[in-house]
Amino acid sequence: NRLRARMYYQHFLGIDVMELADQVADAAAIDSKYETPWMEAADCVVCHRTIDPVSGLFQDFYNDEGHFGPRRDGWFKDMFVPGLEGDDLPKEEKWRSLQWLARRTAKDPRFAIAMSEHVWYVLTGRKALRPPKDIEDPFFTARRRAYKMQRLEIAEVGKRFAQAGFNLKLVFKELAKSPFYRADGLDAVTANPERKAELHDLGVARLLAPEQLERKIGAIFGTPWGKLKKEMEILYGGIDSQSVTERLGEPSGAMGAIQRIMANDLSCLHVVADFALPAAERKLFPSMEKDLLPGVSQATDLKIRKAIVHLRELLLDKSEPPGHPEIDRAFRLFETIIAEAKSRDDLDKRETYHCGRIDGKQVDDPHYTLRAWRAVVTYLLRHQEFLYE
Repeated sequence: NRLRARMYYQHFLGIDVMELADQVADAAAIDSKYETPWMEAADCVVCHRTIDPVSGLFQDFYNDEGHFGPRRDGWFKDMFVPGLEGDDLPKEEKWRSLQWLARRTAKDPRFAIAMSEHVWYVLTGRKALRPPKDIEDPFFTARRRAYKMQRLEIAEVGKRFAQAGFNLKLVFKELAKSPFYRADGLDAVTANPERKAELHDLGVARLLAPEQLERKIGAIFGTPWGKLKKEMEILYGGIDSQSVTERLGEPSGAMGAIQRIMANDLSCLHVVADFALPAAERKLFPSMEKDLLPGVSQATDLKIRKAIVHLRELLLDKSEPPGHPEIDRAFRLFETIIAEAKSRDDLDKRETYHCGRIDGKQVDDPHYTLRAWRAVVTYLLRHQEFLYE
């Protein structure tokens, strides 16, 4: 029940009770000195005076599933009496102690702020800033200023949330309209490291969770990849809500490898299949013939560039002209793959067995253009704009 009390403070009031006091240096010495250190030793009382009364409010819920079952001998006598921050639970409220706790929690201004912090995490994938502790940090002042400004915004949103009768939709709207969420860049590049530390947490840039990435793949290609919901979910930063409960916000080496596998698999599955459809039914190449080569004429080069423009808009949500530097980069990749393939004598002029089969038969690729388009799609699928939001 003390864990339940700790989670209550963390989830509903935004307080980590483990930070209320420094960790005890010599627990064995305290145990030997006091019979009930959590009620007598100053180092212990500072936390237990807060969490023990709340844990007492959960006293009749005795196991991990929260089954109701009062103790035969009543609640422990060597603990602070049930209540909340100095107010004892009235005897007549004992049978509905959690409802008593909920009413008091809803009136606490910290509740509205904590709920606003939860919404901030949902929107950005990052937890609200905590006050910096290391005063020796050269960026302590800048980080402190960033924390205070974000705190003012969240506190104001929490205040409006309470005034609106705890309508959570309002919190989503208000935070989505805030400069902390809408920031998309700087008017001018700053070389000041302190200013960079202040602005570090502005805007939205987070790695898509496995289920989000699967939904995105399904929306673009028509079918999800599938592997991020099965064998690779935990490796890609997912959770199972049992042994793994914290999502990874930053990519690991394993996640980078999965991103490469995913990009290769998706281009393998969909490029040849898309070209096999009538032009009107294609998602990736609606206005492109598979045998157009670069360098033949300006018209064919422009058509290839427009196909790349369409791919970038579809996969990365980027709308750019055919002469944009990013279009140039993808076009050069397309050219290079074809030139490299033609320079080799050991490549089959059919698409690979695993990627290039339609109705069980390998597809002819005499000019290696299908191979090149697979490389372009793989390249785009590994962009930050596809993997992050």
